[in-house]
Amino acid sequence: MRRVVHLSDLHFDRIRPELVGPLIDTVSGMMPHLVVVSGDLTQRARDRQFAQARNFLDRLEVPAVLTVPGNHDVPLDEPLQRFTAPFRRYRRHIDRALEPRFEDAELCVQGMNTVNPLSWQTGRLGNRALKRLERGFGDAGDRMRLVVLHHPLSHPPGVDKREMSGAKDAAGSLGDHGADIVLCGHLHTWRADRYRVAGERGRGTLLVQAGTVLSDRVRGEGNDFNLLTVDGPRVTIDRYVAGGRAAYDLQRSVTYRREATEWQRLE
Repeated sequence: MRRVVHLSDLHFDRIRPELVGPLIDTVSGMMPHLVVVSGDLTQRARDRQFAQARNFLDRLEVPAVLTVPGNHDVPLDEPLQRFTAPFRRYRRHIDRALEPRFEDAELCVQGMNTVNPLSWQTGRLGNRALKRLERGFGDAGDRMRLVVLHHPLSHPPGVDKREMSGAKDAAGSLGDHGADIVLCGHLHTWRADRYRVAGERGRGTLLVQAGTVLSDRVRGEGNDFNLLTVDGPRVTIDRYVAGGRAAYDLQRSVTYRREATEWQRLE
């Protein structure tokens, strides 16, 4: 059995500071095997904000952390750096790898960089990235295979942001490239459901989306994060939401089981 904490959209410099301590205590107390951060660690990609994010990550009492950048982690108002060295500060403070990897006896986790520095919000996911993913999962065997990216594969109705370039093609083939579970963020909304493009056949994936764990821009939903408990072919997704006491409490739990090419929800 493995426990994976999924955080997203921290947005240091636009956070609710009263949540930082309770979040560190809650996550550390869960004793996860891995903490995943699916992008937007900062609000405007400043050195000071990255330093704050780095300090937060270092305070987590966990054995491993895997992060990928989000669109807020490249400079918006510094065009020269944005186009010539968009990830310089992220690499300096957070991780030199933009597509890091974690693996142990039960998990194989691959980060994917979906940030397009030439577009402020819209990400991209192309065929080369999918081929890298397939190679990365080549020796995964029976281990659960997780993909971490910032931008979601689809947007719910009413979202005014443009979808990620290549999202529909990727969504139809991520499972066939080896992914079991996709972890993402970006929209500041929560989701955990089976995902397959209409009309597509092949291996389905489970899409798990976290809202914002610390930002004051909650867009109608509470600050939240996910705890995934992986036990063989089963995974339980627990959603923890910050309440009025500035503490994170379990609000919802769903369990799925991988059966051949499909995920089945267990009632």
